[in-house]
Amino acid sequence: TLGTQTDYRDGEAQTDPYSPEYVVRSASVPEILTLATLTWGRGLPAGQAEMEIIDRIREKRAWEAALPPMDSPSNVAKRLKMMEAMERKEWAYREEEIDKLQKVKMAVFKKLLQRREENKNELDAMRLSNLWQNHQKAKEEKIRKIQHDCALMLRKLIAKRKNCMGKLERRDIIKEYNDFSSQAYAPLSRIGFFPDSNADYYAVKNFYLNTFAGLCELEESVQHSVSQMTIKAPEAKCTITKTGYIRKSGRLEAVLAQVHQ
Repeated sequence: TLGTQTDYRDGEAQTDPYSPEYVVRSASVPEILTLATLTWGRGLPAGQAEMEIIDRIREKRAWEAALPPMDSPSNVAKRLKMMEAMERKEWAYREEEIDKLQKVKMAVFKKLLQRREENKNELDAMRLSNLWQNHQKAKEEKIRKIQHDCALMLRKLIAKRKNCMGKLERRDIIKEYNDFSSQAYAPLSRIGFFPDSNADYYAVKNFYLNTFAGLCELEESVQHSVSQMTIKAPEAKCTITKTGYIRKSGRLEAVLAQVHQ
């Protein structure tokens, strides 16, 4: 039962319900044997469709019991007429079942088509979004290039406007060295100046600093008093004891002298 089942039960290990052995008595046809084709998971437990099948089986069994015997021509004709009517009824029922199955299949097909259409629309929307983003990036890059070119042309026009008459002007050295963005401080590479190409020009190359012989000659030229330094210990401003400590009175005098200054 539900009360005895635990959380550790494996649902896939459960078997079908137990069906005990049975023995059919002679001259008896149990009604339950008509449901032998129904098994657990395939018709059982019975639903609305299975109940309709059971009712139809009962009606057919009652109809078979009501058929007239074949002992006279009139009964034979009546029996054939009843069988033809039952056959038409069976065909109508079968057509109705086929219509129901067709409707169910059509509903499933509609759902599948709708899902495929939604997936296709989603994919198309994603592609359009990617294309729009790429176009936007290209547009922004183009606008940035146009703005850069516009700023460059404006600077050129401003530079030309300063000397629109084309007059020759003398070089103002004071003005150039007063402006730290001028050619004297920051020459441009577009006018033919490359500062990194002549980097070795500013390196200091001296015989006395780069060679051992020069260092020896430089050391001989220096006076002996320069190499032999004499350091005098500073005199203490306060009275110091024999052990090297400053007296309290001496510290007080130094603080008073500092305050007085």
